[in-house]
Amino acid sequence: MPTATASIALSAQETKLKNLLLDAAKYIDQSGTNYEPVILRWAGGWVRDKLIGIESHDIDTAINIMTGEAFALKICELCEQAEIIARYEITDADIGNLHKIARNPEKSKHLETTTVKLFGYDVDFVNLRKETYADDSRNPQVEFGTAEEDALRRDATVNALFYNLNTDQVEDFTSGLADMKSKLIRTPLEPFQTFTDDPLRVLRLIRFASRLGFTIDPAAEKVMGDSRVLEALRLKISRERVGVELEKMLKGNHPRRSLQYINDLGLYHIIFTNPASTAEPKPDISNWNLAYECLDFLRQNKTPGSIYNVLIGTEETSYYSWLLAAIAPWDQVPDLPHQISDKPSQPSKGSKRPPPPFVALAAREGIKATTKFCNLVTAAHNHREDIMSLKTAVSQKAAYINERDTLGMQIRRWDSKGGHWRLQILYALLVEAMQTWTVEPSVNSASNDEFLHGWQMFLDHLQELDVMDAPSLKRLIDGTRLANALGVKPGTWMTRALDVCVAWQLRNPDATEPSGAIHEVYKRRDELNVPAHAKNLTGSDW
Repeated sequence: MPTATASIALSAQETKLKNLLLDAAKYIDQSGTNYEPVILRWAGGWVRDKLIGIESHDIDTAINIMTGEAFALKICELCEQAEIIARYEITDADIGNLHKIARNPEKSKHLETTTVKLFGYDVDFVNLRKETYADDSRNPQVEFGTAEEDALRRDATVNALFYNLNTDQVEDFTSGLADMKSKLIRTPLEPFQTFTDDPLRVLRLIRFASRLGFTIDPAAEKVMGDSRVLEALRLKISRERVGVELEKMLKGNHPRRSLQYINDLGLYHIIFTNPASTAEPKPDISNWNLAYECLDFLRQNKTPGSIYNVLIGTEETSYYSWLLAAIAPWDQVPDLPHQISDKPSQPSKGSKRPPPPFVALAAREGIKATTKFCNLVTAAHNHREDIMSLKTAVSQKAAYINERDTLGMQIRRWDSKGGHWRLQILYALLVEAMQTWTVEPSVNSASNDEFLHGWQMFLDHLQELDVMDAPSLKRLIDGTRLANALGVKPGTWMTRALDVCVAWQLRNPDATEPSGAIHEVYKRRDELNVPAHAKNLTGSDW
């Protein structure tokens, strides 16, 4: 029996969905094929979010005596009846196709699930179940179970609540309602057993605590950092799944809090590392918190033209910014000689190109980050010293900092190697923050102000020069036209020559035709190795 109950006020659309599902259960009961009535429950996240006022269009429906696929098929069958179509005013858009999601333990799918789009909701159907774990696997043996057994197998009490469609009551078998009121993340069973059964729950609890603004039960926190749990997390959980949980954390509303939990619980070297290698060095993370605290400060204090707004403008770059803060400590691990390269992409078989630096390996192997991100972080690592040098030159008002072509071509080079040149600047800022930033309330914030002022002045200068869009600058001339103008065939000289043309454009932003750029290439033809038979251009040619 539930330990407590509560009520939920459904919207008109939720009520419509509930009534359709109950009609489907009645339809099945009347067929006389089952030995007991069908009882339906909405489970987990939808119940939790509904209780705290968060709307959700993903609803998990748990069924007591039949599989999700069998029940979903009956719904589709029922919705073909004219009476039901009329009763619920069903249109073609209201009932989607049935999708069967196969069991995939490595993706945390321990049981087949069937999903149907109903009245705008993504409704998953699955039977109530209980799970038994072996010592060496996070993949359980799954059987039909009771509502209480289903609740007890879940990762947190706040995710173990049911809304019983037959009684209109929230059912609590695990103290979830009390924990919701206390804003507490607690495991339904003893924490050590919960986490060793499925170590992924360590990351899931962090995600839920961060997303909801709840605290984690101290008894669970104590176990989450246990060496045996950490070893189980390393051995039993795929790195892809670790990456998925981290992505959900960092795309949530409280990414800083997620990283703080990872730091406090001692999870860094389990998450951001290659689990298959014991020979790799480990980064010093004693000042790691300064990187994510600094980023959070920038986010909380963003204004038009501020560092955050200039460098981060989309959901993707926001997510990437937190990933960069997460792996920033690896930048301080010295590269091996064979890792030093300005080419961020992954080498192919037989290539002499060096492997990525340690910071990129941590992203690629630790969390299975995308190739796009790994290329970005490789470029950010390789270009950091250049970025720092240019920032210093701006602060010291070096003679060359007003050369629009010099700065614009530098930005184009950064962007061409790994993309997202603005995030490469952010990465340099965050790495520096680990030596400079302070979060101690007793320390005067003047040092932080000075630190940020230097970066703001750097970005302001780039904007004043109007070079922020240098990577997307449209050339006035392409390679074919340039070769024709010079009377030579295209060749290896072309790349450098076109760069000369772009640099000329940056020096001459009002130019609308390329004659000046062509002449610049002609003057430097020997330096650029343009074929010797290039025709002699006269003033009328350019």
